[in-house]
Amino acid sequence: MIPATNQRPSATILFIFGGSGDLNLRKLTPALYNLYLDNYLSDQFAVVGLGRSEYTDESFRERLLEGVQSFSRRKDDLEATWKSFSTAISYLQMDAGDAGAYSKLSDFVAAKEGEWGGPANIVFYLAVAPQLVPGIATNLGKLELCCDKSRVRIVVEKPFGHDLKTAQELNALLGGLFAEEQIYRIDHYLGKETVQNILALRFANSLFEPIWNRRYVEYVQITASETVGLEGRGGYYEGSGALRDMIQNHLLQMLCMVATEAPISFDANEVRNKKVDVLNAIRRIKPEQVKDVAVRGQYGPGQKNGKAIPGYREEEGVQPDSKTETFAAVKLFVDNWRWEDVPFYLRTGKSLPEKATVINIQFKPAPNYAFPDEATENWSSNQLTIGIQPAMDIRLRFQAKRPGQTLAIDPVEMVFSYKEAYKEQEPEAYETLLLDVMTGDATLFMRADQVEAAWKVVTPILEAWESDTVDFPNYEPGSWGPDAAQQLVEKDGFQWMMK
Repeated sequence: MIPATNQRPSATILFIFGGSGDLNLRKLTPALYNLYLDNYLSDQFAVVGLGRSEYTDESFRERLLEGVQSFSRRKDDLEATWKSFSTAISYLQMDAGDAGAYSKLSDFVAAKEGEWGGPANIVFYLAVAPQLVPGIATNLGKLELCCDKSRVRIVVEKPFGHDLKTAQELNALLGGLFAEEQIYRIDHYLGKETVQNILALRFANSLFEPIWNRRYVEYVQITASETVGLEGRGGYYEGSGALRDMIQNHLLQMLCMVATEAPISFDANEVRNKKVDVLNAIRRIKPEQVKDVAVRGQYGPGQKNGKAIPGYREEEGVQPDSKTETFAAVKLFVDNWRWEDVPFYLRTGKSLPEKATVINIQFKPAPNYAFPDEATENWSSNQLTIGIQPAMDIRLRFQAKRPGQTLAIDPVEMVFSYKEAYKEQEPEAYETLLLDVMTGDATLFMRADQVEAAWKVVTPILEAWESDTVDFPNYEPGSWGPDAAQQLVEKDGFQWMMK
């Protein structure tokens, strides 16, 4: 997490495997540039792009400048600031599959540390396809410099395995090459300001924590919806699907933030211990229960905003009879003293009506026996809504008397908005996470046991879906998914909510 003071990392060399790729162009370099503008980078800082593409240092910098111009939240005065920032950027052409080429990294480190007159933190960021991670990690593990647990870190992007077995294999491989404190498994959702703010909301306010439990909370809903389809990612998505791509990592991590017990400190392992406790407490789903607690969908062809939309099976890179789900919804229970029998509903999908990530905490209704019938026509339970994206806000719905001579009760809202409350821009998620890596703070990164615990939650669903037949497509683009998703909450007497 961003430190309370303007703490800067010590001397740092950041190697980016896949340096010429999309993630670096869109996210990593714009984030580093913003950290530079905010004076969060060390004066002794170097970033090295690694890849097979042919770039000189200068052409690589020009390529990354295009990314900053397009994707950075700060584009003013680029002419002056980019030139000074980009002097720290260089490019090293190498084939990540060539074990002999890795000596170039050691040589670069030795030269740079000689120039700086002392040791540097070394970060290897694997912005590459998942199938390349084991080979790169193995070759890095052979370098003598990687034995330094205090200075060398490796960052691995999701997905962390395709299922529980492959996640365990990947963790075993990484754990055999690096110490756990060197491994940073990154989930960009955990870097978002409003996700981090959940802990502040809960544990810095005596108003909420006493009612944050099964006595007062009726249910919790977490929605991550997208309006777009595949956007050219058919090859990746075919091997993933909505459950793996979003629920197994992003949504379960947000559930952990909502459901966790209070940590005794914000030490990285203390916070992560509490999250693992939540994942281990989630009630395991038996095979015969899957159809009652999990729903999947796939969008077909249709019209959205007057425009013809191809179905998922018509997208590039998708099999014409694909069984991959583009929508998933599940009902989970956390079996502990705080949350026993409180349902947690999670849903995500593509080609839905709205792009948003929202957490809704619905409180149990207050008794209305003291009020006349005409006063309670608009009676509504209290609700806390945490907007993660695109709107970053927190909304508290409560009951109030309508002005006038008669007694009538209406629901009203109190709203906290980041945009309205603070003049400064919120940092992008990757800014927070990259700074944490450089300063050695693993609080917002997943530990091996956390990854495997999350896979254990969804594995029964994946196995049931793989063995069952399914009639796809089953929802229109621009709708809120298949009818069964509505029934999942309606049979409990509830409705899906957004805001």
